[in-house]
Amino acid sequence: MGRYRIGVATGAWLFSGSHNRVQLWLVGARGDAQLELWLRPVRGQVEEFERDVPSDLGPLQFVKLCKHPSWVDDAWFCDCVTVRGPGAEDAAFFPCYRWVLGPGELSLPEGTARLAGGNALDVFQKHREKELMERRKLYCWATWKEGLPRTIAAECQDDLPPNVRFHEDKRLDFEWALKAGALEMVLKRAYTLLSSWSHLEDFDQIFWGQKSDLAEKVHQCWQDDELFGHQFLNGANPMVLRRCTSLPSRLALPLGTEALGARLERELQNGSLFEADFSLLDGIPANVIQGQKQYVAAPLVLLQMGPEGKLLPVAIQLQPPSPGCPAPPLFLPSDPPLAWLLAKTWVRSSDFQLHQLQYHLLNTHLVAEVIAVATMRCLPGLHPIFKLLIPHIRYTLEINTRARSQLISEGGIFDKVRSTGGGGHVHLLRRAMAQLTYCSLCPPDDLAARGLLGVPSALYAHDALQLWEITARYVQGIVHLFYPKDDVVRGDPELQAWCREITEVGLCQAQDRGFPASFQSQNQLCHFLTMCVFTCTAQHGAINQGQLDWYAWVPNAPCTMRMPPPTTKEDVTMATVMGSLPDIRQACLQMTITWHLGRRQPDMVPLGHHKEKYFSSAKAKAVLSQFQTDLENLEREITARNEQVALPYDYLKPSRIENSITI
Repeated sequence: MGRYRIGVATGAWLFSGSHNRVQLWLVGARGDAQLELWLRPVRGQVEEFERDVPSDLGPLQFVKLCKHPSWVDDAWFCDCVTVRGPGAEDAAFFPCYRWVLGPGELSLPEGTARLAGGNALDVFQKHREKELMERRKLYCWATWKEGLPRTIAAECQDDLPPNVRFHEDKRLDFEWALKAGALEMVLKRAYTLLSSWSHLEDFDQIFWGQKSDLAEKVHQCWQDDELFGHQFLNGANPMVLRRCTSLPSRLALPLGTEALGARLERELQNGSLFEADFSLLDGIPANVIQGQKQYVAAPLVLLQMGPEGKLLPVAIQLQPPSPGCPAPPLFLPSDPPLAWLLAKTWVRSSDFQLHQLQYHLLNTHLVAEVIAVATMRCLPGLHPIFKLLIPHIRYTLEINTRARSQLISEGGIFDKVRSTGGGGHVHLLRRAMAQLTYCSLCPPDDLAARGLLGVPSALYAHDALQLWEITARYVQGIVHLFYPKDDVVRGDPELQAWCREITEVGLCQAQDRGFPASFQSQNQLCHFLTMCVFTCTAQHGAINQGQLDWYAWVPNAPCTMRMPPPTTKEDVTMATVMGSLPDIRQACLQMTITWHLGRRQPDMVPLGHHKEKYFSSAKAKAVLSQFQTDLENLEREITARNEQVALPYDYLKPSRIENSITI
């Protein structure tokens, strides 16, 4: 006879406990035992018991749970079960972290990570095969729009499997925040009902409520060329800027600008000429909002970096040249102030479109969803790569499903407020998808291609590289524990199926754009996993958080433009500027949505601080601990750096990066 000490942990979320009774069995290598034990799980508590078992069960392999509904099926969220057998120094750990529903039996394998074995009689092999078979029925692929990454098959959040849904705390916060934003919008509309909307100062009438300190700074300085240039390096979208290696082919220098041409050539030779080209927007159909046509431009901006690291605009071309048409005007800092301001505003609106659709929605949200669905379909819970990735895909499927049903759907928020809504956003996403390469998702490759390595004032670039290296060391530490040689990588059928599912299915044959269709080495696997973790954490943090700061003052980043781009400089008046910028309704909606999507989430889990403990081995825990230490060191470094700069860059502070895409 042996005595077993059992601990059963229930989640701390609202409604995690259950009034239903729960029964347990222990399954070991030499037998199993049904415990005379009936639980009534209580939210946020660990229930501990001791029971005698008449025979030696041997090393424990599974804990089985069976919930017995009484009048109703009262779902229970089980965190984990721990069991310390007779004479054992350490407790066996059985992670669950899922809802227990219905009267069926749930088997939890002992939590040590294992690769797939070739032995058909192995109980763990049978378990993982059964688990994947069930998961593939739950997590099916769907096509939202042809030419875009595939998505989870769910029309709305209620169609999702329960274990990837928002917990009740998250759901309530998300929905109450939307209601609060809608109320603030109504109050702003009422406040401005009898007010004029003819001067830039009129935007002050709605610039109250939820906003950050940096948003106030933007409000005060948004017209300055220095702040305009700064945003390409360290703003909400630091992904468009690149160093010029030659003058852009679309640049048409008008007569009388020979001196400018000579200056650009000098800056080019010095390596201090940069460009931001929005040609991806050329020809995108513009939206019609409440019967009024909106407008889209495809600007080119040339910028010069001075010795002190300040990036200043030197020329703006709002549209590419068209054959048989006069050359488009080239706007310069020496132009009439309102003409120059309007040209910069067009650039900021174009940047808003690419940021939200290409770099935010596609390159983080939709890529992360592909990773999430493939992980659930191909990697069982015992697989070490599942344990590595699962904390980084928390809530992603629900936030994306909500986005498709509320934000980018027909009649959704994009259609109501954005110049690229009404179908133009789908055209733009397809173009961006054609340009989505593996290298573009890997900062060392992307920043090198854009010529931004070693630029002292490029704070995003510096912090992204640091975080990539820290994440790579963490990934390497985990991978090397389970894949000692390249042939172990090549011989893992579950891992190879996961790779194919991402590249060939989810990303629609993306091997032509550099994504691997199989893994042939440790290094190749580590690089790909680093991309996955970085995309789901740091990159989304850098792209998402800046909305709150840079988009709250609407003229700095207009969601739409209501007049066509100017074709002359002399005719631009304040009426032209205000007639181009969003109206009161559009501006209020932009402020409300960017606050809702950019704010810090109350249940936010910082990068590296996992609430769920999926790895049970001491070596894996040590790798995670070192990851956390490296992140803390980087946090101190960024904090010290930010004290020395005029505009701190906080978006890649580890404490501000969420561990997954949840908003």
